[in-house]
Amino acid sequence: MATIFHKLTMKTSVFLLLLAAFTCGLARGEEQAAEEVQVETLVKPETCSVLSRMGDTLKIHYTGKLLDGKVIDSSLSVEPLVVELGKRTVIAGLEQSLVGVCEGQKIKATIPSHLAYGKKGYPPTIPGDAALEFEVEVVSLMQQTPWQKMVNDVFPLVCLALVPTLLGLVGLYLYKKASVEKPSKKKAKDKKSKKK
Repeated sequence: MATIFHKLTMKTSVFLLLLAAFTCGLARGEEQAAEEVQVETLVKPETCSVLSRMGDTLKIHYTGKLLDGKVIDSSLSVEPLVVELGKRTVIAGLEQSLVGVCEGQKIKATIPSHLAYGKKGYPPTIPGDAALEFEVEVVSLMQQTPWQKMVNDVFPLVCLALVPTLLGLVGLYLYKKASVEKPSKKKAKDKKSKKK
């Protein structure tokens, strides 16, 4: 009877432990969803055959606001902003919201503070820990060429591989130079005396 009770409590303990882990996982998932960029499509063109990807260049008009509606920045009175995705020319949350959009699309992106200006903010306009809201219109979309893709994707890897290779070659050269037998002064004197 004691062994049956022990097995039953062991199974119950394992079940409760799994249930607690699952519940914590759900809570964490909800918490993370609130910390991610939320994108709402306001206008989508009838034909949307090309979606933006990292490396593409977009021209956008935007209006950035605090969540209370106060406008912090806008490009509507000037030329559209040129954004090359992956170059971090805009805040991380705005860049994330621009992946997967097409030319002519209008979106509203709600960006949590850690993907905007963080704890410090951008005084005096943006207070610390401020979530932002951007309304963005994609004026134009230029996809990266195969050459640009190669430069952006392959070139950094080649450079990364070259550094250890060069260091290895320098090390090999120094090792060979250090291990070459140096003629002693006595042998040099002996050679001079033989010549005389």
